[in-house]
Amino acid sequence: MLIKDFFTSSWSFNEQERELRSKFQMMNIAIVLSSTAVVYGTVLNLYKEFFSLAIFEFLLFLANIVLWYMLRRSKKFYDFVSIAVTAQFTFLLILLIYISSPEEMKHTWYFTYPIIILYFKNEKYAIPWFVFLISMLLIAPFQPFFETQYSFFQLFYISFVLSIVSIIVYFYKVKMDEATQIISTQEKILSKKVVELTQKDKMLTVQSKQAVMGEMISMIAHQWRQPLSTVTLSISNLQVKKLLGEEIEEEEFDQALENISNTVVYLSQTIDDFQTYFRPDKEFSSVDINELIEKAIGFVEPRLKKTAIEIKFFPQQRLVVNTYANEIIQVLLNIINNAVDELISRNIKYPKVVINVFNRDKEVVISIADNAGGIAPEYIDSIFEPYFSTKGKNGTGLGLYMSQMIMQKQFQTAIEVKSTNYGSIFTIVVPKKLA
Repeated sequence: MLIKDFFTSSWSFNEQERELRSKFQMMNIAIVLSSTAVVYGTVLNLYKEFFSLAIFEFLLFLANIVLWYMLRRSKKFYDFVSIAVTAQFTFLLILLIYISSPEEMKHTWYFTYPIIILYFKNEKYAIPWFVFLISMLLIAPFQPFFETQYSFFQLFYISFVLSIVSIIVYFYKVKMDEATQIISTQEKILSKKVVELTQKDKMLTVQSKQAVMGEMISMIAHQWRQPLSTVTLSISNLQVKKLLGEEIEEEEFDQALENISNTVVYLSQTIDDFQTYFRPDKEFSSVDINELIEKAIGFVEPRLKKTAIEIKFFPQQRLVVNTYANEIIQVLLNIINNAVDELISRNIKYPKVVINVFNRDKEVVISIADNAGGIAPEYIDSIFEPYFSTKGKNGTGLGLYMSQMIMQKQFQTAIEVKSTNYGSIFTIVVPKKLA
């Protein structure tokens, strides 16, 4: 982390300053390399007793410290520092040619120059600096002030190689700039797409919430339809007997009121269940599974009085489960009502629904079978899909879908169905104790 901060001069850069961040890194690297070189030169010149050169290189080292400090004071100092570093490399390399011999191989430092000048300066400023450097090299053998040990052909060769390296670095830099520009353009396009997708996602979220709300209302309406029919039938039976002048026995009257009261309680609980349907903190209740089945049958019985449909339930010994009682009743009601609808619509002779309970180690299995002739093979895989119904306008397609959702979400099981030409068997697995 410290090294990273060092080469960025401890500045933070946003996405738009990516190139500037890279230049700060290269500038710090250049200053470190230059400082290493001048320290080495200072020590070597002191050893060889070239004190004037040692003092000159030591001053360059101090200048590098000042430049390093300026980079950390303000980003605005970058341009000045880049000019100073370019000038330092330029004049230092010219000086090496003028005062050193070919055998010392100090001219090899020249090959760092194209990288420095072309990276820190754009074409507008890089070309004049480069022309100045080449000119100073080529006139070195002919100027009268310093006696150089390089021949014109040696300097021409160095200049030629330096030009080739500079051209290679230039085209590499151009390609890098093009790639950076393409990346920047793609990022802008991607950013725009992300904004568009975010807006679309918000719209879809709103639409999804509306759809869920509509689906929930449809589910409530579906759950209420049969209990309300039960209340209507109970009241209608009493009214018909009253209109016909028949005597209504007190026991029958009390039973009708009890059924209506139980139904109203169930409707209220249904609302509570839908309010807490997606909440994981609902309370369990310990209840005998036989009682839940009998309660579900009780809700359906008023509907069966004018039909020949018979519901046979074979209860087992007391089977207490710690579960969501009302959800189980909802599932049982949906399946039983579907069976009754099919028996009525197909006008089955001797129609019946048979309910069995089986005790397993850690779960209770409820089987609901009918003799309605089974489910068509082309529909068997779709009956649990939302809004799928074989009843035409009379069906919502939500009963079995909601029942499957309840079993999967609340009980981590699934409703299974088997169908033959005789009828259908729906199997529900209820854990005895929910985690």
